[in-house]
Amino acid sequence: MSLWTSLEPASVTVDPGSSTTVRLRVRNTGDVVDEYRFEPVGDVAPWTTVEPQTMRLYPGTTGTVELTFAPPRTSDATAGPNPYAVRITPTEHPDAVTVPEGNLTITAFTEVRAELVPPTVKGRFKGRPRLAIDNLGNTKVTASLSGGDNGDRLQYELQPANVQIEPGRAVFVDTTLRPRQIIWFGSKEEQPYRLAVRRSGAQPLEVDGTFVQRGFLPRWLATALSVTMALAIAFVMIWLAYKPQVRSLASEKLAEAGATALPSPSAPIESAPPAAATSAPAAPEVPADTGGGATAGPGSGSGSGGGSGGGSGGGSSTATAKPKKQTAADAVQALAARSDGRHICYRAYVADRGWQDPVCDGAIAGTTGKGLPIKELNIATVGTKGVNGNGAHVTEGWLTGAKWSSAADGADMYIGSLKEAVSPLQGFTIGLGDGSSVCQNAHIKDKGWRGVGCSNPNAKDKWIYGGSPMDWKLQLEAVRFTI
Repeated sequence: MSLWTSLEPASVTVDPGSSTTVRLRVRNTGDVVDEYRFEPVGDVAPWTTVEPQTMRLYPGTTGTVELTFAPPRTSDATAGPNPYAVRITPTEHPDAVTVPEGNLTITAFTEVRAELVPPTVKGRFKGRPRLAIDNLGNTKVTASLSGGDNGDRLQYELQPANVQIEPGRAVFVDTTLRPRQIIWFGSKEEQPYRLAVRRSGAQPLEVDGTFVQRGFLPRWLATALSVTMALAIAFVMIWLAYKPQVRSLASEKLAEAGATALPSPSAPIESAPPAAATSAPAAPEVPADTGGGATAGPGSGSGSGGGSGGGSGGGSSTATAKPKKQTAADAVQALAARSDGRHICYRAYVADRGWQDPVCDGAIAGTTGKGLPIKELNIATVGTKGVNGNGAHVTEGWLTGAKWSSAADGADMYIGSLKEAVSPLQGFTIGLGDGSSVCQNAHIKDKGWRGVGCSNPNAKDKWIYGGSPMDWKLQLEAVRFTI
């Protein structure tokens, strides 16, 4: 070995978002002039810079290289000790590689964000928003959840009430709001509330929302019922008041009719008119249409109330209806009729091309190598108790207020947006109604297929994310799904 190295110091500590420097001393202990190349290796290599990257030393001389560590303030910078190393390759003796090692301790930081989806919910007896909690720090977060409002007008049910979130992950908490008093009549009322994320030794993180409580019966219906009841009572009173007089007049008319109805015995009895005279006149014969149109017969529906069956001087033309575009639900129902079991069908809305035809059970939806992003996905399943999911967009991320979409077996679910102002999808979440496993493979711009990933039925979260990592912001171009 013709090289001596020393790290000063060998162990350092750095805060995420800042930097620190370590000196590497190198001495050429050989007898020839040599040039050395320096390359950082290990998990912290992406945040490590070496200056200079090459150094030329004469025999017996010593040089100094500076290693600068600058971990980002994100969940990727794992808190705790992180080993690092520098590969030193001599030009004259490339096989005699030296790799001095050290230790970089990254301090912990916590950053939690919470958002209500949607922030405003409506209902008569309950509302069901979802609380999304993101751990943007580099350590696990343990928190409890609670709800409150001014006047204690709402009851809160949160599932789960306690969460543990790994760095860089998010959880969704299902919340049920129930008003303590029901509005039987009247217009809607807005009730502000807040959900709090409480962590030990930290200030609670509160998220504000609004529950719009609707009346069980609208005010106009109560007014209509009152008016109807008053009219009914008035009608009964009038009928009771005039009923005796109606009977009296009827009796008098009946008596008069009995006195005059019977003819005198000496009066001649006229014979009844022939039946043909009293029958309805026959319909006139309709002459044949010489203009080429269809002849209208009885009950044909022609006349002023309906459209004429023929044109003026020519035959009638028949318009051909445009066939309906097949959806994922149409495809999965047809597949289930041919083949029993569990199936998933899907189609993609591709920019500049529109909706593609549905494909099923692992086939490719979208395009590859053409730079055409997916704006929206249409998914349907059978044998899974439905499907659910959401879409993340390149620019907007998870759209504020967008609900977690879901659909029953054999029904269409849509994720994404066809609005021109909304950017294409960069990823998606998908899960099945019965909590069983669903697998996905996503093709993103400039990176290709990301590989198959499946949800874990035994895990707490029954869904899986597919597509571009959120910090890459690369558009989604094609997908595959299997169940």
